[in-house]
Amino acid sequence: MIKKSRILIALLGGLASLVLVSGAHAGKPGDPVAGEMQAGLCGGCHGFDGNSPDASFPRLAGQYEMYIVKQIRDFQKGHRANNDTMAGMAAMVASLQDAKDIGAFFEKQKMAKKPIATVDKKLAAKGKKLFYNGNPKSGVYGCVNCHGERGKGKSANISIFPRIGGQHRDYIIKQLKDFKSASRANDPAGMMADIAKKLSDNEIIEVSHYLSAQLP
Repeated sequence: MIKKSRILIALLGGLASLVLVSGAHAGKPGDPVAGEMQAGLCGGCHGFDGNSPDASFPRLAGQYEMYIVKQIRDFQKGHRANNDTMAGMAAMVASLQDAKDIGAFFEKQKMAKKPIATVDKKLAAKGKKLFYNGNPKSGVYGCVNCHGERGKGKSANISIFPRIGGQHRDYIIKQLKDFKSASRANDPAGMMADIAKKLSDNEIIEVSHYLSAQLP
């Protein structure tokens, strides 16, 4: 009962953060046409269509506009500090509207159909079980509850929880380890940090194999 209460508190905290983020970013929506020019700065690492060829850099194709905006702003404000290169690039985004335009452009792009790293089917099968059911013994909450079926997100109105299905395996592994070690701490109400700390190294690898295979 205590674990369920903690989960509920975390979810409520996340929703409260969503309200604050939505209020802060209200106004003119992003323009994907304008964003295409702005996103040229991002293409060297993330791919000009948002499908980065290097697992060090996340795929942005199809990602929620406002999630991308939040990450840019968090890097600018120092709330996210687990990538020095991205911190420097984010500093070059001159305005909130520019961030929205970039986010709108990448959200319109189509995710590539193949992973850049081989997926181990046995590990992916274990990862799928964890994604949907969590681990009641360790208190890990099922990822599907926030990230949606196959990690494809819940809704653009709930963009505080990103689309992670189809993301690079090695990038997912790094982010989970960063949350676990507290080198990344810009998650709403500490939800991801709380979950990551309860994941074993094997579970991190397994769920990352599953998610990296969830391509179109």
